Amino acid sequence: MINTKTIGGFYGVDGKKLQRQYKESLSGYSAWNQKAHAEDWLLYQNNISPYLALDETSLSNGELYTILSSKSGRGKKGTIIAMVKGVKASDVTSILHKIPILIREQVTEVTVDMAANMRLIIQNSFPKATKVIDRFHVQKLAYEAVQEIRIKFRWEAIDKENEAIAKAKEDNVKYVSSFFLNGDSSKKLLARSRYLLFKSKAKWTDKQKVRAKILFEEYPDLELAYQHAQNLSKVYDENNNKDIARTKLALWIEEVRQSEFKAFNTVSNTINNNYSEILNYFDNRSTNAFAESLNAKIKGFRTQFRGVKDIKYFLFRLENLFA
Repeated sequence: MINTKTIGGFYGVDGKKLQRQYKESLSGYSAWNQKAHAEDWLLYQNNISPYLALDETSLSNGELYTILSSKSGRGKKGTIIAMVKGVKASDVTSILHKIPILIREQVTEVTVDMAANMRLIIQNSFPKATKVIDRFHVQKLAYEAVQEIRIKFRWEAIDKENEAIAKAKEDNVKYVSSFFLNGDSSKKLLARSRYLLFKSKAKWTDKQKVRAKILFEEYPDLELAYQHAQNLSKVYDENNNKDIARTKLALWIEEVRQSEFKAFNTVSNTINNNYSEILNYFDNRSTNAFAESLNAKIKGFRTQFRGVKDIKYFLFRLENLFA
């Protein structure tokens, strides 16, 4: 995207002056009807549709905004319904309640992550909407549990290597590292296995297949943890019927409980506590992908301009693009 400074350079005009002129006179920013409160909230009730997504994003210096978006907007104009500074449920709800209740009652489904504040916002703002917890956030928990186990083994490998080096120094001999057939040491094997543990076996490269074989032979607990994460993905991929999915998910929870991995017990408890909203995914197989895509576009737009110096003006430009 070409900015006004670059355009000014082409035509021998002061870029900063052109940029200021565009902002203050040509863009319509000075007459913007939401300018007075823009930094705290924006609202576009005409973009309401039956299927919505709720998410959060960071604009500048870690400052979070809660974004309510319409899936029918498909990440273009008509997508943003509300942007509210912060993630406190009461603050967001107070802004959404500016939309008449008869309009809010038209919403039938809202997808979210597992944050309690997001579900509370939906509950208090859209009384007739079904809450759907996004599948990718559920699966992400399982993959993070696998990575936690991998990292635990890696620290153990680092400690073991440090002890061996110290022992070699004490014995006044040269320390020689041991390597597996693919050239990895234990420490490197665990470090380089990070990405393959996020993927299904069918997507592994030839080198990853070799590395995974060595990894699972050396650390069978890691193979079991990886299989737990893959089995959770299968619940989502292979079941369209909500009742069947309920049974499969219950069996998965019991499976991971028997394995006694602390990290997976946390995952199973979290799923149990959000069971009905997680299962609602299987009604329409709705995800928060639209919200994540919008979030990525906003971050990309922010990156193009090397951050956000003027939040109000940035929000004005977001309105023109997505609201």
